Amino acid sequence: MKGRPETLAGVADVDCTGTQALVTGSTSGIGRSVALALGRLGADVIVHGRDSAAGEAVVDELDEIGVDGTFLEADFANIADVRDLAETVRADTDGLDILLNNAGGLFRDGQLTDLGVEYTFHVNHLAPYLLTTELLEHFRADARVVTTASGAHRGASLSLERTRSVERYSGLRAYSRSKLANVLFASELARRLEAADREIVSNSVHPGAIPGSGFARFLPGPIPALIQAFDSVPGVTSIADGAAELLYLAVSPETADVSGRYFSSQQPRMPSRVARDLEAATRLWRYSADRLGIEEPLEAAVDEPTDAQSP
Repeated sequence: MKGRPETLAGVADVDCTGTQALVTGSTSGIGRSVALALGRLGADVIVHGRDSAAGEAVVDELDEIGVDGTFLEADFANIADVRDLAETVRADTDGLDILLNNAGGLFRDGQLTDLGVEYTFHVNHLAPYLLTTELLEHFRADARVVTTASGAHRGASLSLERTRSVERYSGLRAYSRSKLANVLFASELARRLEAADREIVSNSVHPGAIPGSGFARFLPGPIPALIQAFDSVPGVTSIADGAAELLYLAVSPETADVSGRYFSSQQPRMPSRVARDLEAATRLWRYSADRLGIEEPLEAAVDEPTDAQSP
């Protein structure tokens, strides 16, 4: 079909038989669409979300395709759930080839999680950071990690102190901050994996402002109409188009050796200046480990960033 993500991504001929993928936030929207596309390419897919009925429905569709599908429920605002998700993946599979960090959202109401962290930052950044690092030793050689970011990262500052407060809370600013964190995380993960001589690539992607994805319903007033102003992607108007952006990074031969980049319209793009700041990326990496109460992942692999390394 012309409108399928695998066709739009130019990967319809890629054979993913024997590939194991985990797609977070895949009970609906672009996550569901990319999970089914991976299934049609032959991959076995772990579906994740909070709605068990919706998750099992996706698994049923994967079963009809003829691949193994499994649903795992986890609330990304709950650290124990994320750890349990990673533990189950490690126990039930013999390795992971693709991790799509796609779960997340924009939330109108400001609240702190049990870690004392603003909810949006926790769900959109800390949870995928923890999940990815918990799976580091489970990735197979040539694995790919794709993190769903957004053009909304532009204009955001890191402001780590703001992640511990909901005073003067703005859902859009919190979302933009978390998406900046996604871009920084993906690039810093790539840097540390390369330094550790791990054959794993990590990239972030802007899937586009997609009518029908459910994202805009969280925005107040006229803001949904302004979403297109964020790093707009001409032609990205459907869930399938957005899913194709993730799928391109997940399976295309063209991106197999590309790491540490931010993509939009299936092309590497220059993210914001803050998103290219190595010192900021290192600070976020260490701050995240500290808030989660874990040792710094891949700590021994990297040298301290210098002024010369920061653009």
